[in-house]
Amino acid sequence: MIEIHNIHKSFNGKKVLDGISGVFETGKTNLLLGGSGTGKSVLLKCIVGLLKPDIGSVTFDGTFFTNNKLDIRQEIRRKIGMLFQGSALFDSMTVEENIEFPLKMLTDMSKSDRKDRVNFCLQRVGLENANSKMPSEISGGMKKRVGIARAIAPNCTYLFCDEPNSGLDPQTSLLIDHLIKEITEEYDITTIIVTHDMNSVMEIGDKIMFLHKGKKLWEGTSDNILDTDVKEFKEFIYSNRLMRDAKTVEDERDDRV
Repeated sequence: MIEIHNIHKSFNGKKVLDGISGVFETGKTNLLLGGSGTGKSVLLKCIVGLLKPDIGSVTFDGTFFTNNKLDIRQEIRRKIGMLFQGSALFDSMTVEENIEFPLKMLTDMSKSDRKDRVNFCLQRVGLENANSKMPSEISGGMKKRVGIARAIAPNCTYLFCDEPNSGLDPQTSLLIDHLIKEITEEYDITTIIVTHDMNSVMEIGDKIMFLHKGKKLWEGTSDNILDTDVKEFKEFIYSNRLMRDAKTVEDERDDRV
């Protein structure tokens, strides 16, 4: 479980995050939702320690991360897996070398153990025998799966995904969503996903936090998302045609009842 307490962050006098608090639960897909420029990625960076909040704190399973001793912060960082927006694979490395990279950096595993772990992770994301391929030889969806394999390779406790469906077609996006959810549940990981994709929200939104202009305006699940009375959130939701259609169906059903 990850907890954030009263997070504030400004850049050059402009407030980007304004007092955000919340809990991200273990074994569930926790989504940070909002439009562009609402502070989602900045909040994610504050949580993982890439940025330091001006005010506020972050705890990982009860251990304070913000402003704690360096060795404690480093120990927590070793438990973090990251799936970057563009997959961020090393172009000059093979698929196997990309996945092995964090194992070399963060563990003392032997070469044979690293090889076994790479093969296991590739199998888990459905990319058996892709070891020798270069990033330029695989599709966007495959790159995302390699990125997931690399993120979970060091047996991460916490998984952070920044726009995992960016640039993917709807069918591949759905596959990536469900792969992340399956891995989260299977390994009991605390997963936080930054997204603006309402399809992802409805498919895998165990817990959703909606940000608008740096503030948390709504929190809930995909089951009660249509019941919101928050004006800004309703406008965001119904800018998506799928959600407008879902609302129409629900209203028609209510009228019949």
